[in-house]
Order: sequence, then C-alpha cells, then structure tokens
Amino acid sequence: MELSRPVRPWEFLSAVGRQAGILGYENGRVEAWVYPLKLLRNFELAFHAGQRKIAAAALARTLITRPEATTVLYASDSFSVKETFFVPLDEPGAVILLEIETLEPLEVEAGFERDFQLMWPAALGATYANWDDKLGAFSLGEEQRRFFGLVGAPGAIDARPAFRSNYTSSERTFFRLARVGPGRHTQVIVIAASTESAEAAAKTYNRLAEQHEELRQQAARFYAQYLEQTVVVRLPDSRLEQAYDWARISTIQGLVKNPYLGTGLIAGYGHSGSEARPGFAWFFGRDALWTVLGLNSAGDFRTARTALEFLIRYQRADGKMPHEIAQSASVVPWFEDYPYGYASADATPLFLIAADDYVTRSGDTGFAQDQWAAIWKAYQFLRSTWDARGLAKNDGVGHGWVEGGPLLPVKTELYQSGLGVQALRALARLARRVGKPEVAAEMEGAFATSRTQLNRAFWMPEKQRYAFALDLRDRPVDVASVLATVPMWWDLLDAEKADAMISQLAQPDHATDWGMRILSDRQSFYSPAGYHFGSVWPLFTGWASVGEYRYHRSHPALANLAANALLALDGAAGHATEVLSGSFYEPLSTSTPQQIWSAAMILNPLLRGLLGLEADALNSRLRFAPHVPATWEGFEVRNIKVGEARLDFRYQRSEDTITLDLSRTGTSPLELEFAPAFSPRAAIVAVELNDRPLSFQRETGARDQHVVVRFPVYGGHNTLRIRYRSEFEVEAPFTPPSLGSASRNPRLVSETWDASGRSLALDFTGPAGSVHDFPTRGGAAITRVEGAVVVEDQPGRYLLRVTFPAGDTTTYQPQHVSITFAPP
Repeated sequence: MELSRPVRPWEFLSAVGRQAGILGYENGRVEAWVYPLKLLRNFELAFHAGQRKIAAAALARTLITRPEATTVLYASDSFSVKETFFVPLDEPGAVILLEIETLEPLEVEAGFERDFQLMWPAALGATYANWDDKLGAFSLGEEQRRFFGLVGAPGAIDARPAFRSNYTSSERTFFRLARVGPGRHTQVIVIAASTESAEAAAKTYNRLAEQHEELRQQAARFYAQYLEQTVVVRLPDSRLEQAYDWARISTIQGLVKNPYLGTGLIAGYGHSGSEARPGFAWFFGRDALWTVLGLNSAGDFRTARTALEFLIRYQRADGKMPHEIAQSASVVPWFEDYPYGYASADATPLFLIAADDYVTRSGDTGFAQDQWAAIWKAYQFLRSTWDARGLAKNDGVGHGWVEGGPLLPVKTELYQSGLGVQALRALARLARRVGKPEVAAEMEGAFATSRTQLNRAFWMPEKQRYAFALDLRDRPVDVASVLATVPMWWDLLDAEKADAMISQLAQPDHATDWGMRILSDRQSFYSPAGYHFGSVWPLFTGWASVGEYRYHRSHPALANLAANALLALDGAAGHATEVLSGSFYEPLSTSTPQQIWSAAMILNPLLRGLLGLEADALNSRLRFAPHVPATWEGFEVRNIKVGEARLDFRYQRSEDTITLDLSRTGTSPLELEFAPAFSPRAAIVAVELNDRPLSFQRETGARDQHVVVRFPVYGGHNTLRIRYRSEFEVEAPFTPPSLGSASRNPRLVSETWDASGRSLALDFTGPAGSVHDFPTRGGAAITRVEGAVVVEDQPGRYLLRVTFPAGDTTTYQPQHVSITFAPP
C-alpha cells in the first residue's frame, strides 16, 4: 500500500508510532517527539557535493507514503537521496534512513534547532546539549536529570552545537555523516529519548541503529495484518476503496502510549513549530469516543476497548467524562489548575453510547460488567444535567459541539440533547446485558419520553427544520445546522421531519464538494474561516452521511461520503484534515492535518451507511442493508466479525438479479438479515437461497423499499439470489475539486416517487449554465421526461442530461426533472 506524488512543500508529513512521532513538511523539514518530550525542530538535510552545499529542500521531488514510513526523494544532476522517516511501533525513538545513489563524492549534513521541552502546558527550564563521540550523537538533557534525549548517527563527524555568546550566536546544531564515494550507500540517523535514565536512552539509540530494518519490516507486517484482520472492502470505486484503507491506517495511528498516563487515543497530529502543541496530539474524550464508533465499525475491538478504559481511568468522581488530557498532565496540576480537563458536556453521553456500541458489536459483556460502576456514574452525572423535560443541557455543564462564536450562548444544542437521549437507550441495553432488568425498564421508559420531547422542543414547523439549539430562555435558535444529523445517526428524529431537514442540508448553501458547513453560507454571521460558524469539518460530513443513509437519502449521503474520501488522498498523504474553509477547497491555516476522527468518518459512512452493516454479536445477528450506487455492478466485503463468526460477502447484480455469495467461519448460530435497497418502482419476482425459494418481507418508505430476507448462515458457501424487474436508479457524478477551488459538482438533492411507481420527481442543483450527465439504471423504461433529456451513450446505458438555468456562474441553480415510466 503506497501513495506517491510530487512533493508539495507546504503539505504535512508524518511518521508516527505509539511512543514517538516525526512531524513536519514534505520538503523534509521536521520536528521530533518522544512523548511527552519534544527533542528538536526544523531538522533538515544539506548535501555537500564538490564545492557546493545544497539545501535538501531545494531538491525535494517525490513523496512516497506507506503505512509504516514516509519517504522524500531528493534529486540533483549527479546524485539522489531517499530520506525515509520511520518510527517503530512501540519504541521511544525514530529513525531517518538515507539511501544514497551518487556519481561523485557526497557528504550529508544534518542540522536542527534543539527544542528540548515538554508538551504543552508543562516546561523544563534550562536545557543543554553535549556531543558524545562514542555514540556519534548529541546528548540532550535538563537540570533535574529526569528526561534524556539523543540525536545523531553512528560514525557521525564534525559536530557543531548551537551556541550563544556576548557578541554572536547560532541556534542551529549540526553534524555530518561520513563522506561516501560514487555508488550506492545507506546511512542512518537515530533519535531516542527516555524518561528514566541516560543509559536507557543510549540503549534505545543503539537498538534502533542496529535493528531499524527489522523494526521497519515488523511495522509493515503489523499494518498489513491490521488491514486483513479488520473489515476489508473491494469496491468498483477505487478512490473510495483506497481512502477506506488509508483511513483505517490513520485511525489506528491515533493510539499513543504515554509513560505516565497510559495508552489511549489522541485527537490528531500537526507540526508545532516553535511552540509545544503538535496539532492535537494529546488525549481527548469526545474525539476518542467518535473514533471508537469507527473502530467498532471496522471490527477493531481491542483498540476500542483500550480507548474506553483509558477514559474511565480519568473519569471525574461525580461521573463526568474527561474532555482533554494533555500528555504532560502528570507533571502539572492539569485537572486542578487548567480549565480543559472536563470542559465539554458531550463526552459523558458519548461514553455511554460508545460503550454500548462496543459491547453490542464485540459481544464483550465482560466489559460492561467490569465497568458498570463507571457506566452508572456517567449516567448519574448526565441525569444531573437534565432540564425540566429531561433533555441534557450545556448551560452550566460544559460546551456541546460549539465551543465559542456567535452561535453561543445557548441552554442546550440539539446535538447535546440528542446524545443525551441516545445515551438512555444505550444504558438500557447495557443494563440488560449485566442482568439489571429493572434499570433497563426504567431507562427504556425515560428514553421514549425524552425522544418525544426532543422532537417537540427543537422542531420549527413554520420553517420545516430543527433548531440548532434552545437559547437561555428556552426558545428555539433559528439556525439550520448539520449538527441535526447527529440524532439522525441513531434514528431519533421523526422520519418526515428529518426528511425535510435533510432536504435543506443537501442544498449548496450547506453542502460543498469537500463536505458540510456547520451552517448555511447565507447566514448573516457566516464566515468561511469561522471555526464554529462557517467552516467544513469532515466530522460533520460523516455525521451527515450516516444520518442521511439512516433516513434513506442515499444521494446526499453518497456525496458526503465521497467528499470525506477525497480528503484522505488529496491532502497530507493518507490522512484527513481537521477543518476546511467553507468557501474554498483548502484547509484552515490552523487545521490539524492528521485528525483521527476525520479518518473515522470515512469508516462509519461507508460501513454503517452505504453498506448498512449492523452487527449484534450478543444475539448472533448481522444486518446488511446496502444502498448501492446506480453504477456499481458488484463489490466484496470480507472479515465481518459477529462474535466468533467471520463472514465474507460477494455482491453482484445484473439488470434483473442480485446475487450474494457468502461464506463464514465459526460454528455458533448466526442469523443474517439481508435488506438491499430498491426503488419503489421495482417489483420482486423471487428470492432463492441455495436454489430454494425463501420468503421475504418489504420495508417500504417514500424514497425506497428494502427487501428483507432473514436466514441462518452455516459454514461453507451459500448463495442468495433476489430476482426483480422494473428497477430504476440514478446517480450524481462526483469530480474531485482542485485545490483552492469553489464547489462545482452538481447535486441530486431529492427524489419523490408517486404511489404507483410510474412517475418520479427529481430535484437537482448545479452551477449556473452548466450541463451534466447523470447515469441511470433502468433508463430504457423512461417514456417521458421534463427538465432533462435522455441520452443513450452506450447500448442499453442511458444518461439523464440536465442543463441548469443560466445565471451568475459562481452560483448554483435548481432544476426540477419529472420522469414517467412505461408500465412494469
């Protein structure tokens, strides 16, 4: 697995393990961390060839990213150097490997600025650096002799430390590697640190110098095995498949082991420059919990449990879950003197939701039993935040999603109250699983009441949308926001109301080619760079996609999934950024470029949304309810875990048949509920399992119908066939935007069928004056169309060609299309 492209000097580069990280830019300028220590910044190479000294950044040509390492290729007319940044999986150090091919004698110089300090907000005071001839390294330390670092290369020469005097100074520290002659050579630079002793740092330094290739192969094997051991997809959309694979890698790379605090999920990685905050590379409660849902989706239950247990360790005495835990929290009075530890209100209900999701999908009831005290304490705190209607508040408790800006102050966000309602349902299920039926019954009753209150309190019938929040006087805040899709994730909103809300959010004032704005760009206080009042977050986009699929709005859902997948391949290679401009395809200047929950929001929309995979390991059931795009002929999903069972699916379809080939391992009973989506026009002819008739049911709605078949899955190979006729589908094309551009993709906002399935109304929006083709399935049955033309671009393949009204070419225009079909 590899991404390769020309270097973008401004783009983020990373190589990370559980104990250390190299963070920087694609031009090769990096900083190094061994948690919780920062050792150096502005590390970069220079090459001495003949009488020339050439800065490596001037020669940076190609970036090569693999899961275990990142390489920058430098090339001149007489030599090339591959600089590979590698951080072992579980070592307190890093390696920079140089692969040299030269036609003339060459000497590599490594320079950096010593920056020996603790991660924000702690400090070390006076620090020093001494050259160690035996190790060929600079020894870094501080006056209390609690932290130790080494930076160098075995056999290094000509060491020149930074210095300061009354009349001159230099901030740069240099050393040179041994000169090499024409030919091919390998050299290695090592960074190591210890929170125990100088001897321990030296031991790590020597181990990395001697065993770096073995450790790199070990890391490569780990990531390859990880990709095979979690849910595997093979899709006709190669970009989406590739983005999914990289999202799994980026998500697991959020797991960090701090020597004082333990192992948990951080929020993301970024360069800190002269500061001590590397993006969001410290532990966050709600970030980890949204990421846990992605890990559960992909079947990485071990990491999910680790993340949950880490947060439980820092649960407040009254049950509130932590918001932020700095990596230096053990050496400062973090929870006493800083306001961030328990700043958010949403981490507590999210903990209950994520714990239930983990137990349901993994089947690990032992976790619920072992952690029941923490679960119950979290509920007790959540209950203390209820208003008179039983809705969870922000006011006086902590921020919900929005932390500042013109959307505040509020009493409670729909986001926060929605999480609070779902937390009751989660607690009810957890209580049943630990043998507390009375608690479960009480929570189920509270859930039903609160769900009704949620829909009453936030719905604005005159605007046909949900309010962003209730203000301090308990009045709806009339702002349409993508945050409404969070309660949609768990099917908490009334179906007709949610449908109306989605139709507003699918419009181009909310939706961009790269994701969802927090609010409309028509809002008076909208700002494209507004962190909480205009920007696009992949997190929001993931929420929207899952929620839209939940309410059978597959067209905007697929557009949002495609937008998030784009980010993993088009920014910091293999990673999704934290936040982007609301107006242009460009990350905010303050965005953390490798944000872990952004990667998780590629996993969730694909697995929970498009594929509709919902595992219940406790009851040995799996629901597979895909909304397959019109142009897809087939796909594969492997290694779906349901308890001890593992399932593999191969889905194929023709014009009249869906074929599902499936196999499983494990001997325990397992029931599959296969419920693919069809249009309301489709007629189901027959369902067969292994060539024998099988009964089926229909789940019907305004937008689609799901044909539902349930059957036990035994070992070996099984084949299910659904025979149908008169299907019709349409798909909106997605063209990845160029960097810095505005939105230009057309959007299929909604589709409305009549009761007979004979006519269909489609609402499109697209750039003024543009013409776009929308692929169809079953287009041959169209007898009449208004607002578009039908084009047969290949035999039997029909497109809807839509011309959008003229106007300002920077604006979007609506276009309504009506289609009539021949009788089935």
